[in-house]
Amino acid sequence: MRNVERLSSLKSELLDIFMSMEVAEHEQRSRTAAQRNLRARRGIELHNEFKRLSQEIAPLPEEALVEDEMH
Repeated sequence: MRNVERLSSLKSELLDIFMSMEVAEHEQRSRTAAQRNLRARRGIELHNEFKRLSQEIAPLPEEALVEDEMH
């Protein structure tokens, strides 16, 4: 009977270890996904910011320059 108790205890410990590993792996995957999403979002923000800035500093079309000189 003592062996059965030890075996049951060992099974329980192994299950606890396995579950802890699963939780740790899940947390790591969640952190990795959050970091990846943050990098992607920041990349999109930078792209939009550069696009907006390049439009703002782009040279004016010739027609706009002529109109400004007349006024």
